[in-house]
Amino acid sequence: MSASYAAKPEESRGRYFQEAGCGMRSPYQRDRDRIIHSTAFRRLTHKTQVFIYHEGDHYRTRLTHTLEVAQIARSVARMLGLDEDLTEAVALAHDLGHSPFGHAGERALNQVMADYGGFDHNAQSLKHVTLLEHKYPLYDGLNLSFECLEGIVKHNGPLCRSVPPYIQHFSGLAGIDLQSHALLEAQVAALSDDVAYCNHDIDDGLRAGLITPNDLETVPLTRDLLDEIRQAYGNLPAPRLIYELNRRLITAMVADMTATTRARALALGVETAADVRAAGETIVCFSPSMKEGIMALRSFLFESVYRDEWVMKVMGRAEGIVRELFQMYQRSADFLPGEWRAQVKEALAGAEGESAAAVLICDFVAGMTDRYAMLEHRRLFDVTPELR
Repeated sequence: MSASYAAKPEESRGRYFQEAGCGMRSPYQRDRDRIIHSTAFRRLTHKTQVFIYHEGDHYRTRLTHTLEVAQIARSVARMLGLDEDLTEAVALAHDLGHSPFGHAGERALNQVMADYGGFDHNAQSLKHVTLLEHKYPLYDGLNLSFECLEGIVKHNGPLCRSVPPYIQHFSGLAGIDLQSHALLEAQVAALSDDVAYCNHDIDDGLRAGLITPNDLETVPLTRDLLDEIRQAYGNLPAPRLIYELNRRLITAMVADMTATTRARALALGVETAADVRAAGETIVCFSPSMKEGIMALRSFLFESVYRDEWVMKVMGRAEGIVRELFQMYQRSADFLPGEWRAQVKEALAGAEGESAAAVLICDFVAGMTDRYAMLEHRRLFDVTPELR
């Protein structure tokens, strides 16, 4: 049953480019389907989450991470009576703009784009669905609903300062209020991202040998769950132990998020989607005790996995690949594929010149998969570092 504060498909603001509705699907179902069929979504298969794709077949990629986020988000939306399709669409789109090699690639692009507005993967996600996808006869992008676009832009909260240029530009055109909160569906997608990565990074960190089950005894949230598991099953083999830990941790985080959100909506008197935007604060949250436990877990993962010497060395080399590719294309557009080469040369001849060309080069590099970036680097340079 739909909650009163859920997004209502029949009340959608529509799309930037007007088009007829679909008799078989709601506006938000169409959004979800368009995202899944997009080029940017397919590329997530070979984009890094934490570990480079060739390190092993069982590590999360940006695509499998996205699917886990979408599954959790849809489950939470169902429990809260929200629109599941809009929630899923925002979750599926939230990482479309990630560069090759995850946050390492993002850091490299932000560095080389420092004089041209920087690089932000959320802004790039918006750019993919409004400009960079070329599938339809009459417009660029996917022409998603305004509610989905708003969710992509503001799923992490209002944007009040340091707004990326493309978000500022498109939001002005589309009338997206950057200072209000997004709908609950987008807020759920954002917090489901936290649930997914906290859990799968435990699994991947164990698989990589960076942490052990005993290390998780130092983290209150996982220690308590490990105690429960051992009391119930004794000493399980490590793979079964970790799966059961992840299963219970996801359940605990989702249950806490759902209960806390219901209580906050009631306390704030939120009854409609308009109330959500006007609430002045995030409604979808963890309880203080769960938030404290998750912060401790994040700190543990940061020190033990993300900042591990081997991971940092690999990511440092990956940054270099992205940075050198950008700089090579900037030195000569002739190294770019035909369509991109023509666009960059046209931009260089225009009024904005170097700045417009840099943005186009950034779009091209950001769209690369890890694999394609490494192949391009080998094509253009004599030596490409081994990412291992």
